[in-house]
Amino acid sequence: MAKENRNKTSEKEKAVKNQAAENEEKVTEEVGDEGVKEDNEEPRQKEEKKKNKKDKKEQKTEELEAKLDELSDKHLRLQAEFDNFRRRTIKEKTDLIKSGGEKVLSEILPVIDDFERAIHSMKEIPDDDAGKQGTLLIYSKFKDFLKQHNVKEIDALHQDFDVDYHEALTKIPAPEKKLKGKVVDVVQKGYTLNDKVIRFAKVVVGE
Repeated sequence: MAKENRNKTSEKEKAVKNQAAENEEKVTEEVGDEGVKEDNEEPRQKEEKKKNKKDKKEQKTEELEAKLDELSDKHLRLQAEFDNFRRRTIKEKTDLIKSGGEKVLSEILPVIDDFERAIHSMKEIPDDDAGKQGTLLIYSKFKDFLKQHNVKEIDALHQDFDVDYHEALTKIPAPEKKLKGKVVDVVQKGYTLNDKVIRFAKVVVGE
């Protein structure tokens, strides 16, 4: 009886051991399968990370290139604006220097007119007269002064009427056919300063 019980116990222990071994094999297989899955997933995740990193770098590069293009465009525009400003300033300065004394020179012109009228009235006076010589000397100095400052008389008599230089006071029948549309008399001389009209010539036009 005791012997039978021992045999039964022995069989139960064997059965338990066999079951434990089977369970251990299953666990090992499951762990092995999970390990393989994990091993397969790791390279894929690494690849995805690399790809994402590369995409971010490319996006950052594109943003920086766009920013650089924008800054370059702004720089070129600013440089062009500065060049235009510099040229405009130089031109304005040159024009100011050229016509800076325009007001003073314009106010001298009536004095020249008075001298010319005085000289015209002295036609009958001998050239050796002291008063006539003095008047001619002062008139000559005034003319030289105007010439030094680029003030020139407008050539008008017997020239084609030009609204850019002449101001017509009246029209009269032309004394000759060739004088039609031309200036037949100059009432007041005109002048230019550096090719800019500072006083129009007042004229009579033939028709």
